[in-house]
Amino acid sequence: MLGVEVKDNENVERAINRFKKMVTRSRILNGYKDRQQFLKPSVLKREAMKKAVREQRRRQRDNF
Repeated sequence: MLGVEVKDNENVERAINRFKKMVTRSRILNGYKDRQQFLKPSVLKREAMKKAVREQRRRQRDNF
């Protein structure tokens, strides 16, 4: 569980911004959004293959 303690003489808005950064870096919301909609295993596998092909092409392009 994430939490932020407000330091002495610290603005609450700044503490909220620190909390937002922690949430985005921990990718909690990404996992939540992924679970919002069911995807068939075949669709997940297809997307993973597309991502792998993109990464492979990017690596080939960067090597030259």
